[in-house]
Amino acid sequence: MTSILITDDEKDIRELIGDILKDEGYSVRLASNSDECMAEINAEPPALMILDIWLKDSRMDGIDILKTVKRDNPDIPIVIISGHGNIEIAVAAIKQGAYDFIEKPFNIDQLMVVVARAMETSRLRRENADLRRRDVTSTEMLGSSSAFKTLKSNLEKVTKSNGRVMLAGPAGSGKEMAARFIHQHSNRAGAAFVSVSSATIEPERMEEVLFGRETSDRGVEKGLLEQAHGGVVYFDEVADMPIGTQSKILRVLTEQQFTRVGGNDKVRVDLRVISSTTRDLRREIGAGRFRQELFDRLNVVPIAVPSLEDRREDIPELTRHFIDLFHRSQGLPQRELTPEAEAMLQTMQWPGNVRQLRNVIERVLILGDGTGPIETRELPGQEPSPDTGGRMVLGGAMATLPLREAREVFEREYLITQINRFGGNISRTAGFVGMERSALHRKLKSLGVVGGHKGGNGEDEE
Repeated sequence: MTSILITDDEKDIRELIGDILKDEGYSVRLASNSDECMAEINAEPPALMILDIWLKDSRMDGIDILKTVKRDNPDIPIVIISGHGNIEIAVAAIKQGAYDFIEKPFNIDQLMVVVARAMETSRLRRENADLRRRDVTSTEMLGSSSAFKTLKSNLEKVTKSNGRVMLAGPAGSGKEMAARFIHQHSNRAGAAFVSVSSATIEPERMEEVLFGRETSDRGVEKGLLEQAHGGVVYFDEVADMPIGTQSKILRVLTEQQFTRVGGNDKVRVDLRVISSTTRDLRREIGAGRFRQELFDRLNVVPIAVPSLEDRREDIPELTRHFIDLFHRSQGLPQRELTPEAEAMLQTMQWPGNVRQLRNVIERVLILGDGTGPIETRELPGQEPSPDTGGRMVLGGAMATLPLREAREVFEREYLITQINRFGGNISRTAGFVGMERSALHRKLKSLGVVGGHKGGNGEDEE
């Protein structure tokens, strides 16, 4: 969106203006009638339009084109030129949204001043829109675990391509964050990132929301796909998309164009598609709920997003990030973690993954005991029962075991938990539990623990 589109039915004039602008370093496109003009706009919206108000042998005159462009692409500045200029035409053009009006024969210096100002206006609008998009959601990816490093490496590999990506992982694991990371590090970072929540859109409204609509009373209302033109559209939980809509999305992916609901004109879009799912889409295909052809189109580059359980090493870093985030955004206390609270967070169950961790930290900061370090008693589910005076309550099965067997069960579960907490790193586990590494190896062997961490193999992971 950096070119200037010149539309004039007089070849000599449009080429003269084009040559002058090229000499000034601008990129130029030319159109001789309304059909060529609209085709150029649909292919790629220009940064600026220079538009003749009278166009011979055209379906639309300059005012009609002006109205249409300002309705569908309101951010494009339009400079109207005319050889039949009068005050009424100029006023009408300005009222319809024209940036300026120049009468033929025009002064070259005057034209260049208007073009320079209009291009600056266009640039500022793009920058402001870009800043607003960047401010919506941070794309900072945090972590140092092996699972996270694998994820980030895979994301970095796909940022420079336009290949369609399918992100698979449990709810709350950060799939949208991963999609935004791809967008912000791609050559589409300056364009829109539009998220489509397939689960929250009513099935009967899905096509209207995606493709937009045209009505006589309200004119053109752009859908999400049109809003994402030039950028990225992200289908969140694509398995929830109605089966009827899936076939139309498949056609859009194939043809890169569609028709608005209630309309007749084809709308061409340039999109990169990123999808996500928490489900097994092959099983959904087998059940007849998802189209095989659409899966094949979307699943060009599959990337697994790990659960928080698979990256427990990252919990302290993520927690500190959320504390700092809530301090800056909400003015909540900037608190530290006690070592005990940090260990507790790493050993807790997180079915809601990173989203659940974020919510827990926000709740602790809101309901916490002040500005001192966060302690284990402030974490959910860690309050001691008044009936036990803070003692650990044994489960029924544990209570029936002899002391030796109960101790072995406890040691096995305790050591597996710590190994998982440190991502399988035996040296760090030994340091935390207070054992020599060789002694820990012997203990694990005696307890029958081989690769106690998820996916482990019993070896040191330094």
